[in-house]
Amino acid sequence: MKKDKARQIAKEVLEQVGGKDNVSKVLHCQTRLRFNLKDESVVVDEKIEEIKGVLGIVRAGGQIQIVVGPEVKDVYSELCDLANFENKDVDPVAKQKEKITFKSIGNGILDAIPGCMGPAIPAIVASAFFKMLVAILGPDLLNVIQEGNDLYTLLTFVGDAAFYFFPVIVGYTSAKKFNLNPVLGILMGAILIHPTFVGLIGKPFTVYGIPCNVQSYASSIVPIILSNWIMSYVARFFDRVVPGAIRSVFSPAFTIAVMLPIALCVFGPAGAFIGKYVVGGLFSLEGVAGFIGIGLIAALYPVLVMTGMHMVLITALFQVFATKGFDGFAAVAVSVSSFSIMGVGIGAFFRLKNKEQKALALSYGITAIVAGTSEPTIYGICTKYKKPFIGLLAGGFIGGAYAGLTGVIDATLVPSSNVFAALCFLGKSQANVVNGIIACVIAFVSTALLVYFFGFDKNEKDIQA
Repeated sequence: MKKDKARQIAKEVLEQVGGKDNVSKVLHCQTRLRFNLKDESVVVDEKIEEIKGVLGIVRAGGQIQIVVGPEVKDVYSELCDLANFENKDVDPVAKQKEKITFKSIGNGILDAIPGCMGPAIPAIVASAFFKMLVAILGPDLLNVIQEGNDLYTLLTFVGDAAFYFFPVIVGYTSAKKFNLNPVLGILMGAILIHPTFVGLIGKPFTVYGIPCNVQSYASSIVPIILSNWIMSYVARFFDRVVPGAIRSVFSPAFTIAVMLPIALCVFGPAGAFIGKYVVGGLFSLEGVAGFIGIGLIAALYPVLVMTGMHMVLITALFQVFATKGFDGFAAVAVSVSSFSIMGVGIGAFFRLKNKEQKALALSYGITAIVAGTSEPTIYGICTKYKKPFIGLLAGGFIGGAYAGLTGVIDATLVPSSNVFAALCFLGKSQANVVNGIIACVIAFVSTALLVYFFGFDKNEKDIQA
């Protein structure tokens, strides 16, 4: 985004949130400016949405979240420069003190999961790429390389690395989220998967005399996220009470010493328990709802994205693949849903007549197809014009239902929402690949057609010649 355009958006946004004196804190994520305001009543949603370059506004978790899109960092930088705010590249854990309620706890959980998982996605994408190569080049498809071949072995263990060491990776990202020294987060993740500890599975073991039900935590995330959350408070306590001269040595050591029974005897087994029943719940739903269930998840997935709940589903899918290595239900729905989001932008592009809005719709569609970023489409088209959202839900349902009827499965974990999401069907039969691609095409085409024919009112100014 050009500097002048970013500065203009920042200026108008600042005015509409009541000026810098009304801002307690402002941060940003990948697509949104996140404001904590002293007085939220001054914000008029309609006026925010009228700002050229703003895609929408969301009120959640005690914040005013203004959706800008991938260029949010440029706008944030200009905003900080205009109002002399502290410029931070990431959203830290520090939050204003607020009354603890069930709502605030729920908002905290929904905020924590994306904050911990989002930064870890590149590692998963990288390893999944090598898994994809194994699926394509291996004996199940092209048969270019065989099991035991050095290249096959290399691609396999690189493809498994991020999944096996996921507690270490999430140890870093969750520590950053909870304002904990990242090195301590990494250490806790390493403790959970240390070979000596893993070798104690099935054997009696105690931590300071406390019985420990040793589990394998490779590929798991719940134990490390919970452990680092508590450890952030433990570490701050010791940083306060340990004298400065010896703090650098004793504060980290005391922190880990206190956390060992909590992580290994409580959160570890509890996380394994939760993971087991999340996986069981997904597959029991498959038995009850069948192809209709896949259609419903594919339809509603964009709603989960809007509320931040999609990370809960993705987190569960990591557990599914770690346990079974494939999925024929929710993962299929997520893959198909990606193509319905792409279809919105294309349908709107052909329907809109206003040149500026037409160009924006095309850019949103291309962004979804190439980068897999859905929020510009959701907020720039669906919530703005309302009716395209119905087309998005319907198209996702149709594509998901077809995938369910034909028994499509995700044979390879491809944690991507762009056009390459279709590669997840590789690794099983050719019929699975064909039907999976057909389901994606159905979702894409049906959504585009529904948006084109029914997504806009006839008197909508942007479709008038």
